[in-house]
Amino acid sequence: MRRTGHWIGGAATIGLIVGLAGTASAATEVRVIVSHYSDQTAPIFEAMAEEFEAANPDIDIVIEDVAWGNLQQRLTTDIAGGTAPDISIIGTRWLVDFVENDVVAPLDEYMDDEFKARFIDTFMGPSTIDGQIYGLPVAASARAMYYNKGLLEQAGVGEPPATWDDLVAAAEKVSALGDDIHGFGLQGGGDTETDAYWYYALWTHGGDIIDENGQSGIGSDAAIAATERYKSLIDAGLTQPGVTNYNRQDVESMLKQGKVGMILSGPWLRGQMKEEAPDVDYGITAIPMDAAQATYGVTDSIVMFADSEVKDEAWKFLAEAAFTDKWRAEFTQKEGFLPVFRSVAEDDHFVGDPELKAFTDMLPYAKFAPLIANWQEVADTTKAALQQVYTGDAAVEDAMKAGADKINGILQ
Repeated sequence: MRRTGHWIGGAATIGLIVGLAGTASAATEVRVIVSHYSDQTAPIFEAMAEEFEAANPDIDIVIEDVAWGNLQQRLTTDIAGGTAPDISIIGTRWLVDFVENDVVAPLDEYMDDEFKARFIDTFMGPSTIDGQIYGLPVAASARAMYYNKGLLEQAGVGEPPATWDDLVAAAEKVSALGDDIHGFGLQGGGDTETDAYWYYALWTHGGDIIDENGQSGIGSDAAIAATERYKSLIDAGLTQPGVTNYNRQDVESMLKQGKVGMILSGPWLRGQMKEEAPDVDYGITAIPMDAAQATYGVTDSIVMFADSEVKDEAWKFLAEAAFTDKWRAEFTQKEGFLPVFRSVAEDDHFVGDPELKAFTDMLPYAKFAPLIANWQEVADTTKAALQQVYTGDAAVEDAMKAGADKINGILQ
């Protein structure tokens, strides 16, 4: 009744509830918002809550599953209206804004050394601000390059590209296979990760999102070189046409349909390929290099809201359910993310997976979105500048330097 929203009807039932009200105290309710990563997300958390409640009948865990694209706006609206949940999954890159506005509570007082030691250090850093831990990494990923082995073989490409120059050469050969075959799938539209798809090129060309002086790096020489790289692929017809109409799922669908030679994506795509495209023979390798090797490291975190009146109960659910070996393994395996727990990383499921190794091998080179206020506005400005370039509405240098100027205003 409490989680699915179905109400029990009938006068007899209502009378029974009223009759029992005087003899049984109500359970403490903990509201939990989770991001909808897949159709398995809600069932995983529901089962987790059910097991926890069996051991803690005085606590009622209410799970609400919210689409990722709506999550930030939903939380913003709830916070403004004074109806924030007790705990929620968030994009870790939103955390600085939440901390600066005293929306979330630090978690250090609840954690001992044994609990902290469960986590892989790489994934704890992004949710630590001014020495305090404000979030627990719940979903983690890095990015790598997926390639269609059959198309590369038909095109006479012996090895997957290791550098961007190699990728251009391979994309030329693959694109020549047919009008409906594209060498490199490039994301240029959608609500999320159009900017991230460009960071791969930015970082590997030696640039950074924010430079050592705290200024925007999207107008730097390295950023311009990275943007020119993508623009040259578009202009040469080596990507799908109309890249600004393609979101992440669209680019991934091209790989599933066998219509693209190479794309960049995360570990979740492995499971989708096996289920939705079992006949596509694909491989996974590192993101191409130029001046440096890099990948995008991403975490989502679970946070506790400062206004929660049931913090102890909320923490109990996190410590005794959500962040135990059993449920960490269940969630990570089913959702296709990288392990954030050391114990889960040592599980045979992950140790024996050669595809996963392509991602874990990149972790030493992982870069994360910077912990800055107004991050989403910075990302949106970067995306707008890139789209002007991709559509030919602005020259590379003009668009990227104008974008950098606007971001510097945001940062100030």
